[in-house]
Parts: sequence; C-alpha cells; structure tokens
Amino acid sequence: MNPDDIMLFAGSGSPRLAARIAKCLGVALCKGETLKFSEGTLFVRVQENVRGRRVYLVQSTVFPTNDNFMELLFWLDAFKRASAESVTAVIPYFSYQKGDKKDEPRVSIRARVCADAIEAAGADRVVALDLHAPQLQGFFRIPMDNLYALPVLCERLQAEQLRDVVVVAPDAGFAKDARRYASALSAPVAIADKARRDHDERAEVFDIIGEVDGRTAVIVDDFTISGGTLVSAAEQLVARGARDVYAMVSHGVLTEGSAERIDASPIRKLIITDSVENQPVTLSGKIEVVSVAPLFAEAIRSIHYRKSISVMFPD
Repeated sequence: MNPDDIMLFAGSGSPRLAARIAKCLGVALCKGETLKFSEGTLFVRVQENVRGRRVYLVQSTVFPTNDNFMELLFWLDAFKRASAESVTAVIPYFSYQKGDKKDEPRVSIRARVCADAIEAAGADRVVALDLHAPQLQGFFRIPMDNLYALPVLCERLQAEQLRDVVVVAPDAGFAKDARRYASALSAPVAIADKARRDHDERAEVFDIIGEVDGRTAVIVDDFTISGGTLVSAAEQLVARGARDVYAMVSHGVLTEGSAERIDASPIRKLIITDSVENQPVTLSGKIEVVSVAPLFAEAIRSIHYRKSISVMFPD
C-alpha cells in the first residue's frame, strides 16, 4: 500500500455510505471491527497498520445515537493510540446538533459537550453535512468543514422537470438557506410560519408567507424526524392553492410513524440523502434516497491532498 493512499474506515453507523465513498475514491475500505457485549458496552479494533498515516473515519451518530457516538469516540482513541498521523472524523449526521444554545435555565449545551468529547478523543479534523446552525463550527477548536447537500438534492429535483416552482422554508430560521436553494433552482421563496410548543418534536404550521397559488411548492429543510413539520406545511400549501408539493431534506432521521405520516400527506415525493442509513422504519415509495458519497469523497480527496474545500460550493 502506498503510504500516501487514503485510509478510509467505516463505523457501524455508516457502513453503506462509507463503501460508496470508497468506491468514489477508488480505494478499498480498510478493516476494522466493532463488538457489542451483552451488558451493552462497545469494543472497536483497528485491523490495519495506521502508524504515521492520515486516517478518515465515516460514522453517523444516530440509530442508536448514544451507542454510535460512543463508538465514534472509541475509534478516534484507537487510531491515535495506534500512532496515526492524523484522524479526520467524517460525521454525515451529527446528533445533538439541535442542542446548540442555552435557551432556558439549567440546561446543557449538548452540541458543545459532544464537540469537546470528539476533540478530547483525538480527532484532528471534523467533516459534517448541513449542520443545523453555523455556530456549531465554532464549538470546535480543530478544523471543522460543513458540507452542503444542496447541489445533490437540486440536481435530483431538476430531473423532475417541474414547472412554476416556489421554494418553501419550513420556518423563518431556515429562510436564508431556502434562498440558496431558490437561487440554484431560479425560483421564488415562501416561508411557513411554524410554532413548536414543547420538546415533544411536534410543530404546527399556521400560515404561509409568499405566493404559492398555482405553483409547485418544494419544501426544503436540513432534517426531518417525525415528518410533522413537512406534512403540516404541505397541508397549508395545498389549502393556499399550491398545485403540487415536493420536499427535499438533507437528513432523513425518520422515526416510527414518520413514513406513514408522509404517505398520508399531500407530499408527492420526499428526497433525502444517505447521511442516515439505519432508520427504524421502512422507507415508502414516496421517499427517495440520493447519495452524498461523491460529495464526501471530493472533500476527503481535497483534505488529503491539501486542496480547498470551499471551491466545491461556489456562491
């Protein structure tokens, strides 16, 4: 093996995506194993010589969230103890990213705790996809690259050859991101007026700001868990005269009941990426998965050969 070759490993949270990334890079996945013992503890073993090498680990931290996050930490520690020159944690879906602020008394800033743990375990760099908030990058004192699924999702949507598209933000907080999608699709923007009453993951859309009558509405968001926001927005869009409703979401975190909820909704098609692959639900015919493997492969190649990542996402 050439000492300059990319050494790519897969955690148990992203084996299929890691294999696709390896194929895009033209390398073989390196060998490692994860064991889960009867009392619930985890054990990881690196089965390749990584001494003096630059290593890349692909591991989404969801389903099961806490197990996969702990496994990520153990991999990082194992690589550093095996004398890897550097370790890049490629985290397609970064759990706890919604815990990015102290917005009520006596609560933890969970994303910061996770960032500190990843650094302490030995990561030299982190690569993620569509973080929930830009300030998450500032939680790390090591380089942190945030990739965007926009080009992959928009390319797939454009293949549908939809007419009179309007891009819809599910809430005011996602309006800036929605404008980026609208620019890529040469479409106007509308914004849903959403309220979330508690931590029960249920949200309700009360109104749509913008012109949607007679148009094909495309709801865009960074992730969906229950599908509730997408469905509520779709119902409001149809009530206000939208001709058809599509949705594009970077992370399909999809929990129990979400697929049935989307199936029964006015949404014609929901396009998600393969950043999450261990959902506890069976994806229905309305849900289509597109791969972000080429995106991560290009980022890893750029990091490995010390090229710019920002050129991947021109304004």
